[in-house]
Amino acid sequence: MTAIDIAASPERVWRVLTNFGEYSTWNPFIRAVQAGRLEPGAKLLVRMRMPPGGRAYVFRPTVLKVIPAAELRWRGSLWVKGLFDGEHIFIIVPQGLEGSRFIHRERFTGLLTPLLFRFINKNAQKSFEKMNRALKKVAEH
Repeated sequence: MTAIDIAASPERVWRVLTNFGEYSTWNPFIRAVQAGRLEPGAKLLVRMRMPPGGRAYVFRPTVLKVIPAAELRWRGSLWVKGLFDGEHIFIIVPQGLEGSRFIHRERFTGLLTPLLFRFINKNAQKSFEKMNRALKKVAEH
């Protein structure tokens, strides 16, 4: 889990977070998201790159939860559902009158989790932190 304080309203953070068309201009981790409607059950096409200069991944997660200006969750699988699944979680918590805390984490489950978790978690943590700092920069300006 990672978290960062952002000097912007939850609504502003949400607008940046869900403006998927702009990801390639600011997001060093999630490079692109293609979505129809952002609602539970919808399928996304997500392109991620683990820094620094790591391998690119493309997967098709399902949206689990959408609470505007508060929470977005999706779950995707590596290869086949049940082998190595990840639930990606973004939470925005109001702080004061004009601030937010952005919480970014992932829960891994599946048969291959014990084998892949150590490798994925180390890189994921760095990637989440880079994305968090970039989101902060965009949301505050």
